[in-house]
Amino acid sequence: MTKNWKLKDVVLMSMLGVVFGLIYLAFFGVGNILFGALTPLGLGPLGYEFIFGIWFIVSIVAAYIIRKPGVAFTSETIAALTEVLIGSTSGPTLILSGMVQGLGAELAFAATGWKDYRLRILIFSGIGAAVISFPYHYFMSGYDAYASWLVGLMFVTRIISGAILSGLLGKLTADQLAKTGVLSGYPLGRERQKQREQSTS
Repeated sequence: MTKNWKLKDVVLMSMLGVVFGLIYLAFFGVGNILFGALTPLGLGPLGYEFIFGIWFIVSIVAAYIIRKPGVAFTSETIAALTEVLIGSTSGPTLILSGMVQGLGAELAFAATGWKDYRLRILIFSGIGAAVISFPYHYFMSGYDAYASWLVGLMFVTRIISGAILSGLLGKLTADQLAKTGVLSGYPLGRERQKQREQSTS
């Protein structure tokens, strides 16, 4: 597998980054609703953690499809940049947040030499994004003001969300996209085509 990016890789990665950037921005509204619903219980900040995995998903989807070094990091950064350009109130610091999350997601693939894209690695990628991003948000978002038990619960919830909403859901999303045939020129599409041929032979 070549590790050099081709133009089609850059194009797809950019398209995914923009599309998921729009999705990311929409999910801030969902997070606000969950925050409001849980605030009377003293669990408001936990509302965002339930869905935090959504904000890592493009890194897993893009990396799983394209399978080259740097794709997880770059696609997540593009998504964050898209959010800022279309009006996120978080401002430029959101780009740094995206870079941190992308780095966390990239580490799982790097650990395998960018050669293993099985489900467990995708799940580890989502967990990596959760683990690496949490300290960043702890300091940038003032988590030190929360009770230690709540911070711990937030951390565990983010890890679970990363595993399920980015790792598992990311794989399912890419697999469904591959079924349409639009990914025939990419490693995932070729893998699926080979599997279909083997099942019919």
